[in-house]
Amino acid sequence: MNYVLTYFPRILVILLISVVWKGSTAIAQSVVTKKIYIAKSGKDSNPGTVDKPYASPSAAIESVAKLKKTGYKGAVEILIREGKYNINKPLLVGAELSGTAAAPFTIKAFDGEPVTWSGAVPLKLSWTKGANGIWQTQVPKGMNFQSLFADEKQLIRARYPNYDPAILPFNGYAADAISSERVKSWKNPVGAYVHALHIGRWGGFHYRVVGKDAEGKLKLEGGEQNNRPSAMHDTYRFVENVFEELDAVNEWYLDEGAGTLYYYPATGVNPNNLQFEAPQLENILTIQGSLSQHVHDVHVAGIRFVYTTPTFMKTAEPLLRSDWTIYRQGAVKIEGAERCEIKGSEFVDLGGNAIFVSNYNRDVKISNNLIESIGAGAINFVGNPDAVRSPSFRYENFVTANEMDTVPGPKSEDYPMNCEASDNLIRKIGTIEKQVAGVQIAMASSIKVLHNTIYEVPRSGINVGDGTWGGHEIAYNDVFYTVLETSDHGAFNSWGRDRFWHPDRQVMDRLVALHPNWVKLDAVKTTILHDNRFQCDHGWDIDLDDGSTNYKIYNNICLSGGLKLREGFYRKVYNNVMINNGFHPHVWFKNSHDVFRNNVVMRAHQDIQVKFWGDTVDNNYYTSNQALLNDQSKGIESNGKVILAKFKDATIGDFRLDVAKLDGFENFDMLHMGVRNPRLKALAEGPQIPKVAETIADAKKDIYMWKGATLKSIESLGEQSAAGLASIAGVLVLKVDEGSATYKNGLRIGDVIIACQDEKVDHLADLQRILKRDEAKDSFSLSVHRNQNKQIIVIK
Repeated sequence: MNYVLTYFPRILVILLISVVWKGSTAIAQSVVTKKIYIAKSGKDSNPGTVDKPYASPSAAIESVAKLKKTGYKGAVEILIREGKYNINKPLLVGAELSGTAAAPFTIKAFDGEPVTWSGAVPLKLSWTKGANGIWQTQVPKGMNFQSLFADEKQLIRARYPNYDPAILPFNGYAADAISSERVKSWKNPVGAYVHALHIGRWGGFHYRVVGKDAEGKLKLEGGEQNNRPSAMHDTYRFVENVFEELDAVNEWYLDEGAGTLYYYPATGVNPNNLQFEAPQLENILTIQGSLSQHVHDVHVAGIRFVYTTPTFMKTAEPLLRSDWTIYRQGAVKIEGAERCEIKGSEFVDLGGNAIFVSNYNRDVKISNNLIESIGAGAINFVGNPDAVRSPSFRYENFVTANEMDTVPGPKSEDYPMNCEASDNLIRKIGTIEKQVAGVQIAMASSIKVLHNTIYEVPRSGINVGDGTWGGHEIAYNDVFYTVLETSDHGAFNSWGRDRFWHPDRQVMDRLVALHPNWVKLDAVKTTILHDNRFQCDHGWDIDLDDGSTNYKIYNNICLSGGLKLREGFYRKVYNNVMINNGFHPHVWFKNSHDVFRNNVVMRAHQDIQVKFWGDTVDNNYYTSNQALLNDQSKGIESNGKVILAKFKDATIGDFRLDVAKLDGFENFDMLHMGVRNPRLKALAEGPQIPKVAETIADAKKDIYMWKGATLKSIESLGEQSAAGLASIAGVLVLKVDEGSATYKNGLRIGDVIIACQDEKVDHLADLQRILKRDEAKDSFSLSVHRNQNKQIIVIK
């Protein structure tokens, strides 16, 4: 008995001592932090203490590697004192430098001091003045650069036409940019660059001049920056880095062979009094692990990243049948990482991407950053194509049904998942490359895009390049001033040309009838868009393009372009408000299972080539009785209702309905989208709030009947997009009677007639003129655009 009484207290004491000791160790480890200092006044031979700091970030990172080799398990902080640090070699944080959740490895500015990491080299130049106000100097032997800064302002590479900030695209364009007449005046254009939009304005192309041919025309290489190849646009193009075009203030030209730099300063400015910097690095910081050895718990905060070199000629990797190609690089690149974060930093005046999160990544967070004046994209989450089952890489490519891998989801873990881009201010991006986004997601899963403000972009604000593997949450974002330099796109845009998708819609209908579950083989998780404010004046506010599947969309305010659903499956759209616009269903598949209900629309549905209306298109609220009647005549909206367009305060964008309650619709907050961080909120602009139109008339179609076919001109961006045309031109086939000559000879609904009798057809009037002129002939040769391809049909 005494043994028992004495034994148990001793056990309790031992247990308590053990728990206290272990707890104390855990607490001790959590508070032990090794601090390493960097300062402009330091030396790399110093020990990195507060009194004797290092001079460079590279020396500090090397010291952490040595510390980790000793077995140190505590937290590490590299603290950087104020100043501008020119990084001469990309900084690498590998898996061996990882922290832990309790003891991370942190690189940050000291106590909020301004810290800049630059990828440029300061130039020590001796300028002499030449003729016509142009100065010249010699740069170090072998040096070349694609961009140049003077006193922290970017200069303009000699170009035609001259730079004009008020003109889009490209801040100046000209049809004769590379005309034979102009090229004749160029003595040696080798090394010049031609920039142009895609012929359909679906992004852009970039080419390097490598010489002239025997006829004096430019010989070009490049043009790989778009995954939907085309000729360059006839008008939207410009050329740069041509000596003979050095004719405007702030232009420069580098003769790489001679090492001579030319500059045209403003009158009275002596360039010897300016500090010139030339970007040399594509990447400033890489956080690099692998599938087998992850880098984890690395935090970067309070650093301003500037002056990386343009990378537009390296943008060539195709992305899964989307319109994109990419270059896996950025001022910061993260790969093979877990629980890493970039926060409270700035990315400004960069030539390529700001941040690229590539391949395997988990719980990576990009937050509270200012990203502006970027040559390419802002934040990119892109997985490895090797993780995709049955991938295809071009619009017209596909894997045949009998060869398709039908296991749902990815085949490896080599992609971003559970990552986040939140509370970032992103603006003025795509200054060079045009197929970019504020946030780009491709071959990734469960990415959160929350509370970002994104504006002044040439294409989409947020882009989802494919359905692999869904699960994204896109919420509380304010996205406006989008698709400014391109066309046929959205403030939010997505594609879903996944393994199930086929460019021939009839083949698709047959595949889905046989294999209804295939449509979610890649889009295995539902992507949710909610509580965003979107505005696009050159496309759609929300654009779910080819094949976009498995989406839930609610509580969004669309300020101008409305909402588009093109061929896809399982999209549920409800409780959204569309100002001065409405719903754009384009080219729906049979058995799409789409739902569009309980939304507020201000015009009739703008359907194009829709024969099957999904599961539900009903119970929506209209502000126009005529619009509702129009839709009811199509056999839909039997329970649609008309309401007054009366809002709480439309002048400030509060488009909550001023009614007590509507059946199936609930008001939601429309004024608190975008960044919340006070520093960024003070910098952020807002969209131009549209004036609400009292009534919106729906355009009447000018219809023409010919040999059993019902025809009309292509008249809108929607019709252009639905047909996949390069421009708003051609004659659309609305209907073809099956017993007619046109049907028997091969004409089909959705065809676009682009030529007749070998003459171009832009409008219905062109076709009518040719048909009337040749009405006595036995046959008519039609060139039609079908499934993105040209076909010849002879109507006998």
